[in-house]
Amino acid sequence: MPIDALCIGHAAYDVSMFVEEYPAENSKRETQVLLQSGGGPAANAACLLSSWGRHCAFAGLVGDDDYGRRIREEFEAAGTDISLLELRPGYDTPLSFILVNQKNGSRTIVNRKARKLSLEVPAARLAALSPAMLVFDGHELPASLAALEAFPDTISILDAGSWREGTAKLAGLVDYLVTSESFAMRASGVADLGSDEAQRACIRELRDRFSAITIVTLGENGLIADDGTGFRHFPAYPAEAVDTTAAGDIFHGALVFAIASKMAFDESLRFAAMAASLSVRVAGGRPSIPPLDQVREALNHAR
Repeated sequence: MPIDALCIGHAAYDVSMFVEEYPAENSKRETQVLLQSGGGPAANAACLLSSWGRHCAFAGLVGDDDYGRRIREEFEAAGTDISLLELRPGYDTPLSFILVNQKNGSRTIVNRKARKLSLEVPAARLAALSPAMLVFDGHELPASLAALEAFPDTISILDAGSWREGTAKLAGLVDYLVTSESFAMRASGVADLGSDEAQRACIRELRDRFSAITIVTLGENGLIADDGTGFRHFPAYPAEAVDTTAAGDIFHGALVFAIASKMAFDESLRFAAMAASLSVRVAGGRPSIPPLDQVREALNHAR
């Protein structure tokens, strides 16, 4: 059965603890707030799309352990197709410990990543999905390349959060390149994106290098983009941040939803930016995915 989107990449289990201020080394802190849920860029995008009524599948590798089974259960509860989710015996599910500073909502993440192993994607199962969109986060490069080869005419989008082998390779192969500020500076050679001139130079270099519709997220400074019709800058929607965990993942998932819904480019960017803005006002990563109706209502009030 054809699906709206196939998300390929990283799935982890997140343990978030909220502290009044970031602790100094060799000190102790107490917390009364602890949240646990699945996480990971492509995994969070898949859960958002599923919860918003899109038929979505996730392909990724976790362990056949307690954390991996929790991740599987969350996907099942959201209605995500997990025919390409592998629970591998003897493999440790990636685990993230997240410290959230309650003063400003910033988060510090320590990841426990298992030894580097690749997801195994059976060709027949991949072909059976027939996705309308492919969503990558730079993890699981062989599976991502296999999907691009299997579906060469399918719209593809990359969440390039960090510079790694997968994001560097996929950046020149996708239709939509959506990068973090750090990835954009590394790829473009522009050292500071604080000025209009620097932002324009960065977008121009990324488009020349990767030949993709290009979007760079700048956190509280909004985003810059060019779909081939010219540079634009969108300021961020004002928000009092409680927790910025997964805001980028939610932006990407919402952008995929907007593209699949045939929204115009600028409208898609505003829609995704509002979803991210709403998310930082709520504690937790995946728990901060806003309801679709809330995003639409907030946009109507912002106009």
